[in-house]
Amino acid sequence: MFLPAPTRSGYGGPRRWSGTWQSGGVTETEPAATRVLRPPAGYRLAASVRSLTFSPYDPCARIAAGTFWWATRTPDGPATLALRPAGGELVAEGYGPGAEHVLARADSIAGLRDDLTGFTELAAAHPLVARLAREHRGLRMPATGQVFPRLLRAVFEQKVTGKEAYRAYAATVRHFREPAPGPLQPLLLPPEAAAVAATPYWVFHPFGVEQRRADTLRRVAAIADRLERCADATEATRRLTAVAGIGPWTAAEVVRTAYGDPDAVSVGDYHIPNTVAWALAGEPRGDDARMLALLEPFRGHRGRVCLLLEAAGIQAPKYGPRAPIRSFARF
Repeated sequence: MFLPAPTRSGYGGPRRWSGTWQSGGVTETEPAATRVLRPPAGYRLAASVRSLTFSPYDPCARIAAGTFWWATRTPDGPATLALRPAGGELVAEGYGPGAEHVLARADSIAGLRDDLTGFTELAAAHPLVARLAREHRGLRMPATGQVFPRLLRAVFEQKVTGKEAYRAYAATVRHFREPAPGPLQPLLLPPEAAAVAATPYWVFHPFGVEQRRADTLRRVAAIADRLERCADATEATRRLTAVAGIGPWTAAEVVRTAYGDPDAVSVGDYHIPNTVAWALAGEPRGDDARMLALLEPFRGHRGRVCLLLEAAGIQAPKYGPRAPIRSFARF
């Protein structure tokens, strides 16, 4: 699924640019296409695109010196998109054969197509949500238009700690190592779905991935083309949850990023039900049913409310020891 090119006024189309551009001591002299975007007042780039990075060391996407770098694959070939603020505008630069493709969707990737219609009225239902909506009005939800890259990460995040998931994800990307175009190195492309589908499950074992998640990843990689053709988040959720090993949590994590779905709630998460219960009702613990009940007044933007709570750093009281970090590579 790839999003259509924008039609809103005020968004300049791609234009060709040739010259020398430097970042971190690396010089790029090949031509790059550029586009100038005009974000709304108060827009916050780093906060808006942070969900597109797994960590500050994500091999496929990162924020460096105020510029967001995102490597991907397009129907036209590999591409890297760079987004950097400049005097109230947002300059988008594309590199590689797919440069024009990512530039046509740069505003969506930056979250500038995020539709907040009606959210102010819904947010008024709770004083905390209303306050967070005002304080984080520059936070937008991106929509990449790509399912498999986010699905790759989400499968690795299933039922493990964040550190375990990141190690598996980063090791997998580096196993299929393919440098991304552009000046920021080392930046790598996400693996091709066909290559992942053809890889035996035991190849992932040294990365800390047990057979269950490896087989799930291989299954979704085998049908990645069909998943990318889903028309919207509803269809994608239906198709994803029909795959063995993919539940509502994984589907929500994917469609919230691929489609910018503001209503996607990660049912089954270890922390979010407690966070919602604590923030909206002062209850230190909550299950999925309680979380959904508390979020019901915000239907249509339930996922956005969870995002605002995360952006504000709100957490429920912690009890007991932390979950241990394991290594399935040693099993």
